[in-house]
Amino acid sequence: MMKDIRAAVVMLAGLALITGFIYPLGITAIGGALFPHQAGGSLIERDGHVVGSMLIGQSFQSVKYFHGRPSATTAPDPNDPGKTVESPYNAASSAGSNLGPTSKALAERIKSDVTKLNLENPEANVPVDLVTASGSGLDPDISPEAAYFQIPRVAKVRGLSERQLRTLVGDHVEGRTFGFLGEPRINVLSLNMALDRLSAR
Repeated sequence: MMKDIRAAVVMLAGLALITGFIYPLGITAIGGALFPHQAGGSLIERDGHVVGSMLIGQSFQSVKYFHGRPSATTAPDPNDPGKTVESPYNAASSAGSNLGPTSKALAERIKSDVTKLNLENPEANVPVDLVTASGSGLDPDISPEAAYFQIPRVAKVRGLSERQLRTLVGDHVEGRTFGFLGEPRINVLSLNMALDRLSAR
């Protein structure tokens, strides 16, 4: 009996050591050695300061920037910890809205967003990713169509030509991963940083 218990305890301790310490530390070390940028969070720097990550979106509200997807993430209400408030791209609270296609609140919010976007570019159809949140609420990318849709507004505010911005957007389109996974996309933070550099010329 004691022999069986001892074997079980040794097996449990060994597996805990392997799966809880050795494997995670080994994978972390290998990842840091082979992919240091990705293992470090894919951080983006400007003038020596970290301004964001390629993996987590940011809330760009100013009309002079390209905007990302809506974000449904929340944070505790500072006035009432039992409630939550909107907190776009809150990495500590990654989640979708959980509102389904029959949700009246979702339909009304999308209708309102489409109406606002139609005012800035009435000649084009509103891309779906400009009015729908991703499942994580942290999506850092938009479709090329969503970026091209915003060009008239950004060009007008920045005093740039639409042709310049179409070239800029085209230069930032990332293809499908390995040529077949996902869809073409544009990282919003990277695009806006390039936009600032273009405007500063």
